[in-house]
Amino acid sequence: MSQPILGLEAVETAIPGNAGLAALRDLATRVKWDRNELTVTVAAENIVAAARAVQAAGYNFFEDCTAADWYPSEPRFQVSYHIVSHTLKQRIRLAVMLSGDDPAIETITSVWPSANFYEREVFDLFGIRFTGHPNLTRIMMPTDWKGHPLRKDYPVEGYR
Repeated sequence: MSQPILGLEAVETAIPGNAGLAALRDLATRVKWDRNELTVTVAAENIVAAARAVQAAGYNFFEDCTAADWYPSEPRFQVSYHIVSHTLKQRIRLAVMLSGDDPAIETITSVWPSANFYEREVFDLFGIRFTGHPNLTRIMMPTDWKGHPLRKDYPVEGYR
């Protein structure tokens, strides 16, 4: 099994001519190529610009958005966006790290309207707010549910 390739220049050498990597060159804070998957981490305030950049580079399909809770580490949350280019036959994962104190990030529904329900799911299950979202309400849990069940500090049997 090969080791992950880390760093912009090293990844550019490993996968020359990658359109997503070229589009995100100025926005990337971390780049990783591992198991034939490209992950580009960007600052939270740059997520909309990053989404527009990869869309302009030929990535035409927003696959999904999900999150991971790295509790007790800080930054606590990772929000991941999976995006595909059918014509280029390339995939890219945009990742954003968020603090556990007040996890919030701008919505990308202005770039990809299909992010709507994925962002609502992440909000509902992890408690990450998407500012500017057109309808940020619970989608999986009842509206009066207390807490966010995919957080690692959520009680196994719920709050009582």
